[in-house]
Amino acid sequence: MDYLIIAAGTSFVFFMTCLGAGIVFFFKKPITVGFRQIFLGFAAGMMAAAAIWGLLIPAMEEAEEAGLVEWLPAVVGFMAGVLFLLLLDRVIPHLHSTNQREGKISEGQKRSTLLLSAIALHNVPEGIAVGLSFALAAQQGGGIAAYASAIALAIGIGIHNLPEGATVSLLFRQEGLSTKKSFLLGCLAGAIDFAFAVLTVFLGIWLVAALPWLLAFAAGAMMYVVVAEMIPEAHLGNHSKIGAMSFMIGFLLMMVIDIGLG
Repeated sequence: MDYLIIAAGTSFVFFMTCLGAGIVFFFKKPITVGFRQIFLGFAAGMMAAAAIWGLLIPAMEEAEEAGLVEWLPAVVGFMAGVLFLLLLDRVIPHLHSTNQREGKISEGQKRSTLLLSAIALHNVPEGIAVGLSFALAAQQGGGIAAYASAIALAIGIGIHNLPEGATVSLLFRQEGLSTKKSFLLGCLAGAIDFAFAVLTVFLGIWLVAALPWLLAFAAGAMMYVVVAEMIPEAHLGNHSKIGAMSFMIGFLLMMVIDIGLG
């Protein structure tokens, strides 16, 4: 039963990315700003709440059970996750949806390639967060209640990956690639999530002593993505209140799911 829940949860983020990428078979124009604002704001709210209740608080609880200073792994791991993403942001060439470029970018690199690099970069901590959540649930004995936080986190990231997959596939279609290739490249972002989630599940189960530090690391990395990427993108355009309200709804929904089922 546990293996089925873990398999379903980790593969859900991949499925949602491919579902979004499938839009390339029906539309050729980019998705609207309003659509991105709603989905990114909602997903950012869910992921922010999940980082707190699903990763950071469990990290402190695990530290207390291990006889450590309760807040130490949370602080150190959180900052390590933030600094790790900040470093990757500066080192790996990539492009934001706002067309702002970061990293050492050569003249010949295409916009589509840089955007795909950005998505791949930020999907790594998402996959790690999902994997650690399921690893923690398995360590606590499993069951639907134990997996509630992990499932909620996977749902939040999956919602975020829906417009992400659509953006990538449509962008590659506009670059002249075939519909099929554009779809497969759109799915690639979800494959990164899935691969790191599965890898982290096994590492998290075996590295029990390091779990408080790893949970906090994933929380810091994910919060960096939420604050530095998703929230600014959710407020693009003139109707910024749409993204803000979507964030609030997503945050409250995740909080209810996590506390109510936890």
